[in-house]
Amino acid sequence: MDGIGTPWLWGGFLALVLALLALDLGVFHRKDRAITAREALSWTVVWIVLSLAFCGFIGWRYGGDRAVEYLTGYLIEKSLSVDNLFVFVLVFASFRIPPRYQHRVLFWGILSALVLRAGMILGGSALLQRFGWLVYVFGAFLVVTGVRLLRHSEAEHDPSRSWAFRVIRRVVPATTRIEGHHFFVREAGRHVATPLFLALALIEVSDVVFALDSIPAIFGVTLDPFIVFTSNIFAILGLRSLYFAMASLLGRFEFLKVGLALVLVFIGLKMTLSAWVHVPSAVSLGVVGALLGGSIAVSLRKTRDLARGGGHAAGGAPPGRDGAPAARRTSAS
Repeated sequence: MDGIGTPWLWGGFLALVLALLALDLGVFHRKDRAITAREALSWTVVWIVLSLAFCGFIGWRYGGDRAVEYLTGYLIEKSLSVDNLFVFVLVFASFRIPPRYQHRVLFWGILSALVLRAGMILGGSALLQRFGWLVYVFGAFLVVTGVRLLRHSEAEHDPSRSWAFRVIRRVVPATTRIEGHHFFVREAGRHVATPLFLALALIEVSDVVFALDSIPAIFGVTLDPFIVFTSNIFAILGLRSLYFAMASLLGRFEFLKVGLALVLVFIGLKMTLSAWVHVPSAVSLGVVGALLGGSIAVSLRKTRDLARGGGHAAGGAPPGRDGAPAARRTSAS
């Protein structure tokens, strides 16, 4: 498969990821406990620094253009993953998962996501190399997705009433009892799933659905499977800590959805018109950064104006179930 990724480079990166995950759960978060916002913010910075250090390695080893492609893909995936954070809030509130167990659920959820996304990325890369015209299909799909996201009405959704939850409940016997951090317990002589497993399953379903947007978007930046994979994986590795750091602040980014939608439309048009118009990687990075940065700036400005006027947004998102902030959108329904 074409690209910068040699077998040694792929193996080294996977070994690095597994080592980081082992340290995360086996050393730093071995005990079940609630993650404080300060600790989560520190870990968020650590993951971002590691991601940028890897970007520096790509630039040193393979040149500035590859580094820009990686950074653009990382920025796109990191921004689109904000929707996953809203799903985390809703799922944990819906199933009443205690804060001390949420990190373990997200750890296994993201570990599963690494495997699923690896398959999707490698499969998508192989298809694009074999059928070049699929780039136009991906581009049109992103444009339609972006337009739909712009028109999407925001409403709180109960994951326990989604089609995914109904299917899981038919297939997997479950109980409402939470017993420590266990995903399965014995009840009436048989193994049944706990709410932790149901929450994990719904998080996995939502991640697969969101990946259908984010992975084609990164293919709009580069067709190198190693760049696509590493930027995607580094973005979701820091998703847990970002959730704990920002769960109470998600409602402040009211216009981020607009920025994300415009990014999808831009990347989609870039892919669709790639045969006639070449957009340099640096320009793509600038456009993506401007759209996302602008939407965040406008959101924070509105939040500040509402705070001065005594509006509700001063305290973050309107509370959902069990005091959790309401989510904007979920694709698991």
